[in-house]
Order: sequence, then structure tokens, then C-alpha cells
Amino acid sequence: MVKSLATVCISACLLLSLNACTQDTDADKALADTSEQSHTLRIAAAANLSDVLPHIIDSYQADNSSSAQNVSSISDIEVTYASSGKLYAQIKAGAPYDIFLSANQDFPAKLADENSADAINEDNKLTKPFTYTRGQLALYSVTKPLNDFTPASLIDAFTNASFTDDSKISIANPELAPYGASAKAYLQSQKMYDKLSAQKSLIQSENIGQAFQYAHTGSVDYSFVAQSQLVAIKAKPEQFITLLPASYPAILQDGIIVNNTDQAADFTDYLRSKAGQQHFLQAGYLAVQ
Repeated sequence: MVKSLATVCISACLLLSLNACTQDTDADKALADTSEQSHTLRIAAAANLSDVLPHIIDSYQADNSSSAQNVSSISDIEVTYASSGKLYAQIKAGAPYDIFLSANQDFPAKLADENSADAINEDNKLTKPFTYTRGQLALYSVTKPLNDFTPASLIDAFTNASFTDDSKISIANPELAPYGASAKAYLQSQKMYDKLSAQKSLIQSENIGQAFQYAHTGSVDYSFVAQSQLVAIKAKPEQFITLLPASYPAILQDGIIVNNTDQAADFTDYLRSKAGQQHFLQAGYLAVQ
């Protein structure tokens, strides 16, 4: 009888131990599943997206929260805003971004080319670059009203009697900034770039943000800026002219998935969807097909 009771106790202990192990395994699995579902999506975004991207993210998460089958794609989203060149350097150094949204096409193309040439890390290749929006170029001034001019007669603003040798125009560095390159091309097409440079009327800023600040503070008379910057501050109609898109090289902004996950793919799909493109239109960009 004593031997039988001992056997029962041992069996019970073994059963409890096995059950505990099973529970631990289930708990570990649940924790892993939760970790997978709550993965933070990390986006490296060009600084010019700081006004529009938060609205796109809010809409994306709101749309996903209403769809039960997309619950796994709802996650915390962290965005780092900086110059495209700086973000490119961080990614090359191993920064754990999932998506890179550049202000131009060059940096995503470089990442794709470099990754293609590198046989290492075959299981986590970058995707091909994609165009997610198109910028608009505008002329901005807080000291010289522009309501008497149209895009077709814009160059008259630089040749009429009110434009003197003391008048200044700012453009972003054409070698580094897409908006600066397009502004230079526009002035060249109007046979004005060399003339303005010769009379030292052109002030070159480091980037489009600085070009905007020069005009916004009245440090220069005019600046070629991004239309999205003017939308963000609700500039008055007499303070700017939006240039005709056909009058300068297209300012295309490309992105690339750095860490090819379902969540990254889902978000970039939304970025290019009709809903995502509507946000870009409202923010002063042009939609892309």
C-alpha cells in the first residue's frame, strides 16, 4: 500500500511538472507572437516630410484598426527626420530602419545598387526604390507682393524697375538639393541664371529649409521654395507664385524598404494608395501614378 501511494505521488509530480513545462512553452510562444505583432516600424524620413507624414501615419493606423485581418500590421511607428544624405549614411552604418523615404531619387538608388553588388545578407535584401510623391516649386516673398504676376510672367518680377542690384534671390544648393537643382534649371530656361549670378543677386542656401527661412525673415527679397512649406504656414496668396510643373525638372521623391517585412510593405503600399496620395495633394505635393 505504501509502495502504491509513492507511485501515485511520483506520477502526480511528473504530471504537474509536464503541465508546467507546457504552460511555459505556451507562454513563451504567446510572448513571441505578441513581440511579432507589436514590432515597431522605424522610418527614416527626409525633413521636408515632417508636416505631411504624421497625418498619413494617423490615417494608416486608423484604417488598419477597423480591419480585423490587418491587426498584425498595426504597430508603433517611429520616424526620424533628417537630411536624406544623413539618413543614407546612418543606414550604411547599420541603423535599424525599416523604410527610407528620401527627398530625391539618388540615395535610394545608391542603396539598391550597393546592396545588389553585395552578396552578403541575401536573406534581407532591400526592395527596389519606388516613387511616392512629387514636389512643387514656388517663388516666395514677404517683402515684394507677387499678386500682379502669373507663372507665365514670373520672370518679369526680376526685370522690372523695382528689382535693383540690391535685390536678392535665394535658391537651395543645386548640387545637393533637388529643389535647388530645379530652381537653377528654371532660371536657366528663362535666360536669367547667368545674369543674376553675374550681378551677384543669387544667394545660395544650404538646403530648401534655409532658403525658406531667408525669405520668411525678409533676409532676401525672393526665394525658390517648396510649395509644401507654404501650405504648412498658410502663406497669403500675394506672397507666392506656384511655378508651372512643366517649367522645371520634376522633383521626384523615392523611398526604399530597408528591412523587408510585411509591415514595411503594407505601409509603403498605403503611402502610394489613393488615400495616401490625397494627403500629399493637400500638403502641396503632386500625386504620382
